[in-house]
Amino acid sequence: MTGIDEVARAAGVSTATVSRALRGLPNVSSRTRDRVLATAQELGYVASPSAASLASGRTRTIGLLTPWVNRWFFANVIDGAERALRQLGYDALLYTFDLLDGEPRRRVDPSVLHRRVDGIMVVGLPLDDDEVASLAGLGTPLVFVGSGPAGQVTVRLDDDATGRAATEHLIGLGHRVVGHVTGVPDLVSSWSPPVGREQGYRGALADARLEVGDQLVVNGDFDVEGGRASVRELLRRRPDVTAVFASSDEMAMGAILGARDLGLTVPDDLSVIGVDGHDLGELVGLTTIAQDTLQQGMDAATLLMDMVAGGVAPSVLTYPTELLVRGSTAPPGRASEPVT
Repeated sequence: MTGIDEVARAAGVSTATVSRALRGLPNVSSRTRDRVLATAQELGYVASPSAASLASGRTRTIGLLTPWVNRWFFANVIDGAERALRQLGYDALLYTFDLLDGEPRRRVDPSVLHRRVDGIMVVGLPLDDDEVASLAGLGTPLVFVGSGPAGQVTVRLDDDATGRAATEHLIGLGHRVVGHVTGVPDLVSSWSPPVGREQGYRGALADARLEVGDQLVVNGDFDVEGGRASVRELLRRRPDVTAVFASSDEMAMGAILGARDLGLTVPDDLSVIGVDGHDLGELVGLTTIAQDTLQQGMDAATLLMDMVAGGVAPSVLTYPTELLVRGSTAPPGRASEPVT
């Protein structure tokens, strides 16, 4: 029976290139792909998924680690990743690690992944240095999505630039006291999105010589109810705030509800901007910094598959964003009044 090694020798390429060409993965020129396909056909080689798995020791399964599956960013990235994996005949083995307020999360145990997966994708899960090292120590291709430590392949936004763009939009409208709703406090890593977005927020205010202080920053736990409660606390603390930048659209939608709870009108009394491009954003008229999360998931899975096949991925794949101006932001309206 003809094997992949014979195809590689006859085509004059590596076995990894043959694998990538036959499975339609990137980093193979069209000329090389045509030569490999023609050689495989001539030799009668058929890459059976089950036979390939047995011969290579591969599981045709990817480990997917994430804090949540029911929040917008995570759900869309996972959806995109699974779509790409299915096209390549791979499955995803899902592990969730809830980030509960005030409670320690379950630590990542690399032993449960050993010899069970061909690659690992970490979606928005903050890990400490030991956890990152333990995953890297498996010797399995590893990709981070949303955030990732230095030295690891990461698909993400430029979070500092994202925070700056959102804050500069509010400053450009004339707002001079701008609050910030950040996400879940991350005590283990400095590379999570809330950290970068807050840095961008603070940097934009400092460049504009506007007030920057901890009193203007509240935690919204990356969900609607958290954003709602946090903006009420912010406005009680600082009734002179006329605009809010929230690190996610879900928190921004909560901020709009929180403002309404206090009898305020958006955007006349309070402007609100978020990050994501949430599907419901247009429905509620939310100004946002939009990102393509579905494509990020698909591209991250494709990168991971390329690494599994022996390819080399770029260290960081940074995605563009787009400012979508809708009805939740406007120049400052009437003067702020004390909130009771």
